[in-house]
Amino acid sequence: MKRIIKAYDYPIFIAIVLLCLFGLVMVYSSSMITAVGRYNYPMDYFYEKQKIALIISFVAMIAAMVFPYKAYQNKKFLMFIMFGIAGSLIVVDLFGHASSGAQSWIKIGSSSFQPAEFAKLAMIIYLAAMYGKRQDRINNIDKAVIPPILFLIGICYLIATQPDYGSAVIIFLISCTIIVSSGMTLKSLSKLLIIFVSLAGIFALGVLLTGNLSSVFSDNKVARFTGFMDPFGTAGDDGYQLVNSLLAIGSGGLTGVGLGDSVQKYGYLPEAHTDFILAIISEELGVFGVGFVLLTLGFIVLRGFILSAKCKDPFGSLLLIGISSMIGIQVFINVGGVTGLIPITGITLPFISYGGTSLLLMMISMGIFQNIIMRMNLLEEKENSTPKIIEEIHNSQ
Repeated sequence: MKRIIKAYDYPIFIAIVLLCLFGLVMVYSSSMITAVGRYNYPMDYFYEKQKIALIISFVAMIAAMVFPYKAYQNKKFLMFIMFGIAGSLIVVDLFGHASSGAQSWIKIGSSSFQPAEFAKLAMIIYLAAMYGKRQDRINNIDKAVIPPILFLIGICYLIATQPDYGSAVIIFLISCTIIVSSGMTLKSLSKLLIIFVSLAGIFALGVLLTGNLSSVFSDNKVARFTGFMDPFGTAGDDGYQLVNSLLAIGSGGLTGVGLGDSVQKYGYLPEAHTDFILAIISEELGVFGVGFVLLTLGFIVLRGFILSAKCKDPFGSLLLIGISSMIGIQVFINVGGVTGLIPITGITLPFISYGGTSLLLMMISMGIFQNIIMRMNLLEEKENSTPKIIEEIHNSQ
């Protein structure tokens, strides 16, 4: 038991705890005005909900840390994942709860969850398992590579029809990272790229010829692009959210205006405690606050990629790559939207933003991450100790 406990990655564990506690504080600071003024809730309403979600998520992470990750590679488990995630997304499309212009939630009583969030981890496990056990024929495009990609396209399509383009893009990019890292040759990857570009071109041409652009991009989605292109020119309309985000960031300076003293959270910046919580962190805690968040998240992502290169199990290595890329891609998209580098997508900041489903997904993912590292360290310890044992036996003789 001591060997197992020592084998976990404690720098990562400490980083996660620090981010979650910091996020809890910032959720309270950024949401207290919204809770009272907009919803007529108690000041700590969102804080209390996030605290409960954090406790549940922490327990789930511990469970995932203990559960052997190789069990996810079981054929029955993979079938459960495939049908489970596809079925839940179909249920969302047919009977889902709509909010903020997207029908993305399944509501049960007063609680709701977003299946698209869990689809991220489901696709990581599925693709890692498929390509991990097909290493001997990984360059067989037709039989080994294409079938999982067809399932990926179906999942992305179901999510995009909600419409939730942000999550669909994230899942696609994570999957691309896993595919590129799967061991395929450059020639095979080039073939896949040609196939994808051809299909994307046919789809785009079909949309333009049929004039169905409005059915693909709703007015709300188009507004995000126009607001991104010229936020200050449309400050009273499409660019309102981005302009107030930039004002919050600019007001913070090096050290910020002080924890709890944000002005933008007083109704000026919509979704201050969810998608745009980084803007409030910047305003209240300045460069130091933003630096702490981004450096800690960057440490987790970078460490995940480094450890994946050391992992001798293809399945475990691809899982580490998928989880690390999920966090990294989501951070980039969130920060890019908050700062105006890319259009706003409604993607939360991992471990920091308000949202129980997102937090639960991240904590379970990090639990799997830790289980892989633990078993990798135990295997390395066993391999290192075997020669010593043989040498001791030889010397004793």
